[in-house]
Amino acid sequence: MKWLALVVGVLLAWPAAAQEEVISGLSQDRISITANFEGSDLLVYGAVKREAPIPETGVLQVIITLEGPSGPIIVRRKSRELGIWVNTASVEVDNAPSFYAVAATAPLEYILSQTEDLRHKISVVQKIRSVGAPQDILDSLAFTDALIRIRQTEGLYGAAESGTYLKDQTLFNTSFDLPANLVEGNYIARIYLLRNRQVIASNQSTIYVRKVGIERWLYTLAQDQPAAYGALALFLAALAGWAASEAFRRLRR
Repeated sequence: MKWLALVVGVLLAWPAAAQEEVISGLSQDRISITANFEGSDLLVYGAVKREAPIPETGVLQVIITLEGPSGPIIVRRKSRELGIWVNTASVEVDNAPSFYAVAATAPLEYILSQTEDLRHKISVVQKIRSVGAPQDILDSLAFTDALIRIRQTEGLYGAAESGTYLKDQTLFNTSFDLPANLVEGNYIARIYLLRNRQVIASNQSTIYVRKVGIERWLYTLAQDQPAAYGALALFLAALAGWAASEAFRRLRR
């Protein structure tokens, strides 16, 4: 029993490992989409809170992600048949974010292990979930790659390998450029602290993106009263056609 008491005493006297936590902030937590909305900038910043000196083993790394609302999407492949481009195959991606951006202090392959990426789903590839492709589709991953490529071109997916600035292993910040074609919903900013390619702490905040003004009214009308929305669209189209015709008639006089 004496040896057991000695072991317990040693464990109690052993210094606790340094706990590192994230304290973060946002330049704005609400974004309004109006008729003249051309995009916005979002600054994510913060600090590392510690109750002990900075650990000497492992360099601190920071990854910050910004994720928009997710949902299923159908990706179609077009092929040229008899001189005409037609849809010849399709795969339904079960879940993909409408917007996703990653900013880190270094390239992900150097600071994040594959196991941690699989667990936390940090990279763009891990964020997209696609299962149950048709049996006649042998290259289902090509559809996922195509989705990523298209949304990168549209400015909806992005990765900045050195886009996060870290000072003295304590203060950090990065900025995201939000395009004009944002989808309405809740956007989640996540911050990950890493040492030795392992996530040691994380934090998240919510940004609310909402349509306002006439856009809000039209969106609500289309969702709640589709028949009235359709009738309004037809009326406006007819009105625009009549106005163009009347203007052309007057110019001919």
